[in-house]
Amino acid sequence: MMTVNRPTRKYLDTVEAAQFLGVAPQTLTVWRCTKRYNLPYVKVGGSVRYEESDLIAFMESRKVHPIADVVLQEAAL
Repeated sequence: MMTVNRPTRKYLDTVEAAQFLGVAPQTLTVWRCTKRYNLPYVKVGGSVRYEESDLIAFMESRKVHPIADVVLQEAAL
């Protein structure tokens, strides 16, 4: 029998995901209910799970580059 190596995906529950992002678990609940951010999650029965790679992508999408902002502002003048 041949074994297939699949990339493993790491799923975090709401508490773990909140710790990862540095927010309260209730914050993630509010974000889900209000659809404030496009943060994907998986719902299995009553459980909610977040894929670690989605959390990383979410954090990367909010990265601020202050030097680049200054350069863009100066270019607009």
